[in-house]
Amino acid sequence: MSELISAVEAVDVRFPTSRDLDGSDAMNPEPDYSAAYVTIRTSAGDAGYGLAFTVGRGNDVEVAAVRALAPLIVGLPVEEVLADLGGFSRRLTGDSQLRWLGPEKGAIHMAAAAIVNAVWDLYGRRTGKPVWRLLAELSPEQLVDLVDFRYLKDALTRDEALDLLRRAEPGRALRIADLLEHGYPAYTTTPGWLGYDDEKLVRLSKEAVADGFGQIKLKVGADREADERRMRLVREAVGPDIRIAVDANQAWGVQQAIDWMASLTPYDPYWIEEPTSPDDILGHAAIRRAVAPVKVATGEHTHNQVMFKQFLQAGALDILQLDASRTAGVTENVAVLLLAAKFGVPVCPHAGGVGLCEMVQHLAMFDYVAVSGTTDNRVIEYVDHLHEHFTDPVRIRDGRYLAPVAPGISAELHPRSLADHHYPDGPVWNGEADG
Repeated sequence: MSELISAVEAVDVRFPTSRDLDGSDAMNPEPDYSAAYVTIRTSAGDAGYGLAFTVGRGNDVEVAAVRALAPLIVGLPVEEVLADLGGFSRRLTGDSQLRWLGPEKGAIHMAAAAIVNAVWDLYGRRTGKPVWRLLAELSPEQLVDLVDFRYLKDALTRDEALDLLRRAEPGRALRIADLLEHGYPAYTTTPGWLGYDDEKLVRLSKEAVADGFGQIKLKVGADREADERRMRLVREAVGPDIRIAVDANQAWGVQQAIDWMASLTPYDPYWIEEPTSPDDILGHAAIRRAVAPVKVATGEHTHNQVMFKQFLQAGALDILQLDASRTAGVTENVAVLLLAAKFGVPVCPHAGGVGLCEMVQHLAMFDYVAVSGTTDNRVIEYVDHLHEHFTDPVRIRDGRYLAPVAPGISAELHPRSLADHHYPDGPVWNGEADG
């Protein structure tokens, strides 16, 4: 009898980060970093883990969405799923009645991402490989089979994707060795949360530089005078050679973004992230033209590969910030990485939140080894929050991500963390936690 997917479990896990304003920004002043945590189980007793990140009550919707998708895959033969992960992804995103809620966007798409990532985690565990290496050792043909080219052909054809991957193939082994020895460049947002006072901002910025980070990021967008003051203080604290990115988290209209950035330009911002609505492709293009040479970065709220295609076609971004759980997980992000390579745009993944650093490192490292072949002007976001809750947490040394070596996608939570932060009855939430 063949091994089957026997269960899809979704658990509401929330961390009370709002108590110290960790994660605070112009649009999310008091977030509770949270995850709809997914476990895929098989009839042979194997498991894979994934999650969809939210900032609190969105978990109510995400958990329900995962449970709505579960009947589409419970009972499927595991070997057939792993042999056609592109088809598996399309099964989740293509169901006509659930697709109506998107299509391919929003809560239902994020739920699909959590499931897809959990299946890739299962795949990695079965092969004994971290997902970045599993992907990097697939053939170009296997990789393009993951991609749904239906809406992409006007920007990227299957043959063009194959050519990109074949050109990168000869250097894979050397880049794997380099990655294992030196890791992947990182930048940190840890100092820059909007709710931190000036003393904490400056202290953490200096600590980040001492820890080896060559780029830090500040949240902006709520108070123009305060943003100017904070930028000045940090530039004075870190000197002229450290890159300072700024992130408005969608707070501005198009002209407002242009005007606001003019007041920050004297402090040499490297990029402005999410300056306006994440759906406004033409608005981003206008901002990019106006604020150059400051770069425009976006992508953590970009719904799907079609929107990324249009951002690239319109010349609307300088830095593409894919997210591990916003599009439909690993599988769709392979398409996004191929699009970015076709257009020559560097990918600097979004990685705050719960488990995003853990998961997205695999995508960036795969990109380096098998797609773009470079880390030039590429950095993975790092936030020093909540990693202790994961069984395979990220490892940072001298401002670089060390390559994961444990099998899977690094998304498994410790059982104790899962129990303590289960919402609403875990001890952290019902007042029974120690201290």
